[in-house]
This record gives sequence, C-alpha cells and structure tokens, in this order.
Amino acid sequence: MLQDIGKGQGVYISTYGCQMNVNDTERMYALLEMVNYVPVESPEKAGLIIINSCSVREKPVHKVHSEVGRYRELKAANPRLKIGVGGCVAQQEKAKLLKDIPVLDFVFGTDAIDTLPQLVAEVAETHQRKVSARFENEKPYATETMIRNPGVSTFVNIMKGCDNFCTFCVVPFTRGRERSRQMKELVTDIRALVARGVKEVTLLGQNVNSYKSDCGADFGQLLRALAEETDIERIRYTTSHPKDFNQELVEISQKYRSKICDYIHLPAQSGNSEVLKRMNRGYTREEYLDKVHMIREAIPGVILSTDIIVGFPGETEEQFRDTLSLVREVGYDNIYPFAYSPRPFTKAAKFTDQVPEADKSRRLQELIDLQRGISFELAREFDGRELAILVERYKADENHLMGRSTQNKIVHFVPPVSAEPEQFIGRTVRVKILKAFPNVLRGELIV
Repeated sequence: MLQDIGKGQGVYISTYGCQMNVNDTERMYALLEMVNYVPVESPEKAGLIIINSCSVREKPVHKVHSEVGRYRELKAANPRLKIGVGGCVAQQEKAKLLKDIPVLDFVFGTDAIDTLPQLVAEVAETHQRKVSARFENEKPYATETMIRNPGVSTFVNIMKGCDNFCTFCVVPFTRGRERSRQMKELVTDIRALVARGVKEVTLLGQNVNSYKSDCGADFGQLLRALAEETDIERIRYTTSHPKDFNQELVEISQKYRSKICDYIHLPAQSGNSEVLKRMNRGYTREEYLDKVHMIREAIPGVILSTDIIVGFPGETEEQFRDTLSLVREVGYDNIYPFAYSPRPFTKAAKFTDQVPEADKSRRLQELIDLQRGISFELAREFDGRELAILVERYKADENHLMGRSTQNKIVHFVPPVSAEPEQFIGRTVRVKILKAFPNVLRGELIV
C-alpha cells in the first residue's frame, strides 16, 4: 500500500546547490514522511538514500559518482537499501547515470519530485531500476508548499524553470521552461505558514521578477498582495534578473518597505557590455548601473549583493578590469564570485576562445581580494547602529541569540540574564551593534 511504503525505514537526503534545491529536499522529506519514511541524520541509518544534485558548479557528475561510491559498502551490507539521484544532474544525465553507476536504483528529474513516493514504491515492488525525468510543461504549475517544521523563516517556491538561456547556464535544460504558481495559491500558502508561526518568507525562483500568474499578476503585484493580504512580517526574494527589474517593482518595494526587506540580490555576472552580450544577459553595463541607481534612489540604505563570473570565454584583461570597476562603483555588500566552467548543452561551452585556468584563478582571487576590502569598509557603517532583528534561534553552547536584520545581516547578541532565551525566538527586537564584521554583526539587546 502506497501509504506505508516506508514501513518506518530511515531516509537520508544529501543536498547540493542553491536554495531551490534546499526547498526541493524539504519537499521530498515531507512527501516521504507521508508514506512512513523517517528522516535520519546519517546514511548508515537509512533504508533510502537520495542525492539531490546540482549541475551549476564544476564537475557535478563526478561529485555524484564520488558520493554514490561511498554508499557501496552500505548497499552490500543491506541489499534492500535503495539509492536514488534527483536534482539537476539527474535531469541532465537521465538514464546515463544508471548505466554508469550500477549501484543506483533510480533517477528522477526536477519535475518528478511530486511523484517520488510512487517511483520509490515501483522500484521496491518490481526490483527494476527506473528513470523519471520528463518535463511537464503542458500542465499548470499547481503545487502546495510542503514544509515539515518551517520555524521563523522559510522558503516558498513561486515559480520554476527559466526562459533566459544565458549562454553559460544549464538551468533551462535542467529546470525546464518558466512556469509560475497562481497568486491566489501563494496567498493561501503564506497565510497557512503565518498560522504555523512563520514570520518571514523568502520567495524562490530562477528569475522571480519574471513571475506571471495565470490571472495576469506580475511579481510586483504578487509582492503587493502578500504585503496587503497576509500577516507575514517580512518578505525576501531571490533571484532577480536586472533586465526585469523595473520602476514599478522598485516603487512597490518602497511602498511596502515595512514588510519587503532592504536587501536585493541583483546578479551582474560581468561589468563589461561586450561580455554581457556574449552571455546573452539582455542588458549593458550602463543599463545595469541605471537599475542600481533607480533602486538606491527609491530605497535609501538598501543592501545589494551580486553574482560575478570571471574568465568567461573571450574575456580579456581589460574586460575583467571593467568588472572590477563595476564592483567598486556599485559597492556591493557581498558578492558570489565564480570562475567560469563549461556546462553541458550551453552555448558558451562550444566557444573556442576559452580562458586559461591560470588566468581564471588569478582573476577570481583578485576579485575576492577587492570585495573583501569593500565588505570590511561597508561593515564599519553598522557600528553603533540600532537594528530591528527578527530572532531565529538560540545557541545554548555559546549563550547567544541569532537573528537577521531587514538588510539580511546576521546578528548575534546575548540574551538578558533574567529572561528565558527561547522567549525571544520569533520576535523582532532592537539591537545596538557593538562590533561589525562583513559576515556577522555583534550587538546588545536594547531593553
């Protein structure tokens, strides 16, 4: 019977990659718990092991092979153990994974998560290895947010896939075409999360600001609806695309600033217009900077972060210098820098003017060093400031509470001696910053 396929066995899911994958893993756990699997903290305790893979970074297939290899002894000791691979590598490689890794029992793609219990049941019943990796582009994207223990802050998936086809990115091939959830479903989901004690949601999508509900609502209208029609206290989102960041979205963010956080992740990828064109990003350096100025003019004090790729095929030293100057000019609070690596199916992988690895490594380190100095300088601006901190958890071994500001700054502070620390979890409190570092702020509670 499908309702009891787990029979109380343990399930262990190893997760790589972005917040979308983290959210997908949470969904897998929730679905498998419904059929009587029990989440466990180590593969040694599991009767079902799943690798939720990511293909964005370098050598993703090698990582899958390597991890599955560590489970061979477990499989030999327990022939009933089932091992599967999901996520983007599964979508990319499909049946080839089964052919290359004999110990694998099943492979499932990014559109097959909701059928995972049925897939596991079929593998157990038929003793046959299976692949489920078809995209369901014709069906409406209707799903339910499944989070077992959402806590104070949680992710909510609002869309899937991507239609941009940046020449370096494999996502359109591993996540499919863009499909958005209905706005009314999202409002209902977030109301339900609020009722369970959630104070903050992060809206997820490969390109959230290209969201389009069946009713015609765009991303700005979704933000307005969530701000007006739910009691959620804070709204974050990732990732946005510069070409779709318009004046209306900025004005809505400013109008509902009491709920929409003062933090925007705006991936630039490069500071040179010619490189951006070869990347198929849809904007120039000047247009990107115009968006930055538009955002900062409407939302003073907003914090910006970005993604940067160095060593993209054909990138010259002069073009790399343009990226460094962009980073200086914008003054990002944080960057996520990467050296370019070719991805299967992408156009850039076929470009003949690949940059030598030594040059990519050198440029990456120079970019990191530059940003480190900028981040330290910007962190000093928080010294002595009072911030509203949404408290997320208490670390008893270190006796400090941890929360985040609306600018996405992690803040640690010691609870009052006279109070139970756990009573602060889920509350927004005022904290004075005593010491500021790029990745964390330390402060004291203002009573």
